[in-house]
Amino acid sequence: MEQPIYTTRAHVFQIDPTTKKNWVPASKQAVTVSYFYDSTRNSYRIISVDGFKVIINSTITPNMTFTKTSQKFGQWADSRANTVFGLGFASEQQLAKFAEKFQEVKDAAKLAKDKSQEKVETSSNHSEESGQETPSNNRASSINGTDDEKISHVSPEAAVLKSENEHLKSAVEQSNTNAKKWETELQTLRENNARLVDALQESSANVESWKKQLNTCKDESDALRQKIAELEAQCNEADQEKQQNAQLSVRVQELEAEINEKQQEVENLRKQAEIIPQLMSECETITAKLQAAELKNTELEGRIGSLQTDIDDSRQKQGRMKGELKQFMDILDGKIDELHEFRQGLSKLGADN
Repeated sequence: MEQPIYTTRAHVFQIDPTTKKNWVPASKQAVTVSYFYDSTRNSYRIISVDGFKVIINSTITPNMTFTKTSQKFGQWADSRANTVFGLGFASEQQLAKFAEKFQEVKDAAKLAKDKSQEKVETSSNHSEESGQETPSNNRASSINGTDDEKISHVSPEAAVLKSENEHLKSAVEQSNTNAKKWETELQTLRENNARLVDALQESSANVESWKKQLNTCKDESDALRQKIAELEAQCNEADQEKQQNAQLSVRVQELEAEINEKQQEVENLRKQAEIIPQLMSECETITAKLQAAELKNTELEGRIGSLQTDIDDSRQKQGRMKGELKQFMDILDGKIDELHEFRQGLSKLGADN
């Protein structure tokens, strides 16, 4: 049963099968790329699915090599699929983690292969030893007679040897079958290795061309950056001119406002100048009235002087009248006292009577 052991996201590419130089995008966007481990077969695979389409199904073998061709791009050749896969990552850390996991899986696949070869060698050695013991048993049985005779005169030890012989024969046949299978697998691996070497050579050539393209892109990028810097400088100059124009526009508006105020003042002065003759005539009239008022004031002042003299005379008369009135009041008070005493006398007289 296969289980995922590591998962990441990347843009998937495959080498162009015709040119063997250019990359062909296998996915329109970043997709999930996972390492799977098959516990029953003790094998590892890299699998990626875009929707319902399988775009990577690569079984990892000890001969595979993952190569970093840039800071965010890596590739490996799959001879069974007869193609080269490329992955573009979003960061250098993701690429390093994927390469590290590839090396771990590759070492695990190599270890599993070594163990399987040890088992095959052990079984083949055991089969050879069993094959060497078989002729003696056959000779012992042939001495005793034909097969029918051996069956009739077979001993328990011979029966055991015969059983072991049959078992060893089946083991030898199985070993031969496995040996042919491993020879076929070895031949396939050699062919895959040759294809992988060719793919790596083509990849190396592609790396050189990519380096040239990268240098060309860098030169173009530097030229574009210089052009962008020039355009930014021009934009800054344009912005400064815009700011100056904006300041000048504000100044023009202020001057226009001042001109409007001055025009309003001039209009007011014109209106005032139109009423100046009327004000002059009014001023002359007021001056004549003022002169008449001054004459009248002089006359009033003379009258006031005579009235003041009359007032002084009246005050003197009032003083004299006040003196006389005081004397009259004193006399009146004496008379009242006399009347009061007279009344008291009358009262005593009445009391006596």
